[in-house]
Amino acid sequence: MSSVAVGASPPGVGDWSKPLYTAVEKADVLIEALEWIRRFRDKTTVIKIGGSVMEDPNALRHLLLDIIFMRTVGMRPVVVHGGGAAISRAMSEAGLEPRFIQGRRYTDDAARDIVERVLAYETNEHIFQRIEELGGRAAPLNFRTTNVLFGEKIQLPGDDGQPIDLGHVGGVTRVDRTTIENLCYAGIVPVIPSMCLDADKQKLNVNADTAATAVAQAMRAEKLVFLSDVNGVRRDKHDPDSLVHSLTAGQARELIASGAIESGMIPKVEACLDTLDHGVSKIHIIDGRLRHSLLLEIYTSKGVGTEIAK
Repeated sequence: MSSVAVGASPPGVGDWSKPLYTAVEKADVLIEALEWIRRFRDKTTVIKIGGSVMEDPNALRHLLLDIIFMRTVGMRPVVVHGGGAAISRAMSEAGLEPRFIQGRRYTDDAARDIVERVLAYETNEHIFQRIEELGGRAAPLNFRTTNVLFGEKIQLPGDDGQPIDLGHVGGVTRVDRTTIENLCYAGIVPVIPSMCLDADKQKLNVNADTAATAVAQAMRAEKLVFLSDVNGVRRDKHDPDSLVHSLTAGQARELIASGAIESGMIPKVEACLDTLDHGVSKIHIIDGRLRHSLLLEIYTSKGVGTEIAK
């Protein structure tokens, strides 16, 4: 980037106005992006949406514009989403108390019906509709259209050694890769809710990070991006300026062992490491509330979050 002051003239060039200089700066940004656009053309990126982004219409709008941009310049974005806050609100309105066990939502029959309605239909189709309204092309992949996630019920280990039943909660064991790839080849963004079907056609609630990881592994994605409520992995979780921009798998494990990575970030980073072992090239953890954070992370040299590579 040129160091010429605003209003000053580069050597051999006449006086520049401020608007023109600003326009040239924007062109410099596009040229920087060109290298990355070429590198990632025709490559799959799985993007997990959840948390505060889902609750902020403006943040969601900018994120979906980023995804449309990615698709327009030749990348193949695949969206996997949760909807925890909306599910909890719907349960409260129905007089049901949300219950969590080891960070997982206990899902009985009544809760499962609400999860299906809110997550698989209302949220899924809202994201699809917003992409279409913003000028992109998308496909909602839910139980009413085409389901692409299949799995089985999971249980958690209890302190007494006995398994803990979570109700209708599952893990993904198979992804319909062909359907997702065909949509990507056609220039359409697949939008996948974090639910799956088991062998008996029972609908199961799936942790959204887990679902995104399964999709990225099945697709052998170039990148898996987790949109978080923090700016990435920090050496000090209370200090945003302690952000670690790039980590190897070994360095990430060292930060977990030292306690620098703790609490809710541990399972996310461990999921990242497992995904790297299954063929995904890079994982990114970024703050989804930052305007255009997705484009800044992928199409600039420094990025705005944490990149984890094998």
